[in-house]
Amino acid sequence: MSRALPRHPPCAAASPGLWDGNVPKAPPVFRFALHALIVLILTLLTQIGGIVYLAVLAASRVWGLRKFLAKLAIFVLCYAGATFAASRAAPIFGRVPLSCIADATDRLVVRSPIYCLLNRNYVTPELRDLAKALAAHMDKEFPGTVTVALDANFPFLNGFPLLPHLSHADGKKLDFAYYYKDADGAFLNGATRSPIGYFAFEQPAPGDELPCEGRNDWLTTRWNFDALQSLFPAYRIEEQRTSAAIGWLTSEGVTRFGLQKIFIEPHLKNVLGITDGHIRFQGCRAARHDDHIHIQVD
Repeated sequence: MSRALPRHPPCAAASPGLWDGNVPKAPPVFRFALHALIVLILTLLTQIGGIVYLAVLAASRVWGLRKFLAKLAIFVLCYAGATFAASRAAPIFGRVPLSCIADATDRLVVRSPIYCLLNRNYVTPELRDLAKALAAHMDKEFPGTVTVALDANFPFLNGFPLLPHLSHADGKKLDFAYYYKDADGAFLNGATRSPIGYFAFEQPAPGDELPCEGRNDWLTTRWNFDALQSLFPAYRIEEQRTSAAIGWLTSEGVTRFGLQKIFIEPHLKNVLGITDGHIRFQGCRAARHDDHIHIQVD
């Protein structure tokens, strides 16, 4: 008499869950480490994202959600709500957002919506007023000129780092893009060499001042990104507008708004003929400043 064949291959007994379509769960320690890493990354990138992630994890357990897409959709919705709430709560903590929504009449714009999505667009009201006044001045001197803002600060907590910056931690720091022209000398309004305004450096010429030459610091954010430089368009700094902006910052910016420092690479400072004492070198461990202008107020 023949015997019935088993429904599954013999190895199925040694691998429970595989043949019924279920994937074995990762060990609890691994899952905990993964969640902790995600919370850390989201917190460092957005300040509030880690808290939102933990809240969504807790809600998913209560509701019995197991599908990744459902959890992701809830996270996106909760993060959007938390970002909106942060923009309303930040003034209580002395900071206001620079808007990433601009129309054709705005002369101060944030380079990319990603700055607002990551909550990196917050400054003190005084610094916001300075930025708007600079943009208005540039529009008056050079009609139609757009001034481009980059990284600012997170909405809450003095001392919370805005990586990779070393000093954007109190709402009193803001980066601006340089003003650019094309290879033929035509002004490029609102343009930057890189999509986010950073890392497309103005390379020093032979004989230029190089304060960090010969140093090999292992703990530094002074990255050159040599492999990226050929990918950026061959724009050049528009000297007339850039000099006018820095001139206003070191005069009106100082007297009216309490501007304290401006960081620019020494070789650009020399090329632009700037001698004002508020122009400083940021040091060899900080990021290069020949792709953007850093300002800070008291």
